[in-house]
Amino acid sequence: MSDEDFRNAVMLASRRPDVHEAVARVYGDLQAAIELRRPRCVQSGRCCRFEEFGHRLYVTTMELAAFVAQLSQAMRPELADAVAGWSGAGCPFQLNRLCGAHAIRPLGCRIFFCDDSSASWQQERYEAMHARLKQLHEELAVPYNYREWRRALGIIGIAVGANNLHTAGLSSDRYAIMCVATGNWLCNMD
Repeated sequence: MSDEDFRNAVMLASRRPDVHEAVARVYGDLQAAIELRRPRCVQSGRCCRFEEFGHRLYVTTMELAAFVAQLSQAMRPELADAVAGWSGAGCPFQLNRLCGAHAIRPLGCRIFFCDDSSASWQQERYEAMHARLKQLHEELAVPYNYREWRRALGIIGIAVGANNLHTAGLSSDRYAIMCVATGNWLCNMD
């Protein structure tokens, strides 16, 4: 799938309540499974610092669509500033070692715990939930695509580091984000 096709699929799906509800059900079921395991979160922020801790986050078309649909409600001035000033490393939504978009974060963020006791069940649970998401793409006729989180954000114009502005069809001296749910540009051009 081309970047343009991916962007169009995400934007169309972001306007569909049935997509939002389906993703929310998957996330709710995952939360119930996590509560049974009771993993420990020490709020270290390691889950957001991908390069430092050697992991990546991937997202499906529908997950990103649900995220986009809810982003305008989650975007606070301090989070907008953090995303606008994002260096391109880690997650653009990390704010003071915490997830600034915690309530709307994708599946990979929801399942990742740095608690050693979580390693035995995380992968299996992720694969099961991802399979459900993939099936929902088919059932709801949303083109399935699986993209690295930051690249996907750049394609749809939400968080674009200076090195990616031209590939996203944007131009700026610094960084820009677009709250695509509302179409408003929030820029930090200092």
